[in-house]
Order: sequence, then C-alpha cells, then structure tokens
Amino acid sequence: MAAAPAKPARLGLCAACHGETGMAQIPAAPNLAGQKLDYLREALRQYRDGRRNVPLMRTVIGPVSDADLDELARWYSAQTPSSQGNP
Repeated sequence: MAAAPAKPARLGLCAACHGETGMAQIPAAPNLAGQKLDYLREALRQYRDGRRNVPLMRTVIGPVSDADLDELARWYSAQTPSSQGNP
C-alpha cells in the first residue's frame, strides 16, 4: 500500500477556497477530494497556463512550478471526500 502524500508546502494557496482536505470552504469552489490525479494535474496546468480562463486561479497558481502542481494534485487526489463542505 502506498504511503499518503506529504502535505504540500503550497497547500495554503488552495485551502482557502477548496479546504485543506479538498472539501470546499465557499459555495463557488468545487470539492477536490478524491478527484483523479491526472485530471487534477492537467486542470492545474491549464489554469496556470491560461488555457482555462479563470483569472483568480491563474493569479493564485501562476507562479507555481510543475513539481508544486504535482504535489497539490497528489494531495487532493489522495483525500477522501466527505459529506461536509459545499456540494
């Protein structure tokens, strides 16, 4: 069984809206807990690179490296969704 990923250093960038465990803290933010790793990794790159035109996301993750995005994607994909948070 694989070890759980370490908490990313840049988690605070995401946690304000998406929650530390991937359960959204605000109504407009999607839950990320348990999403597929490849989906999260690619979505984060698309936000950063502007292929997904969401200015807030691009501002937040614009300076984030591929390695940091990978850590964030691994973290959120390893989290277990719960009934808490916003749907």
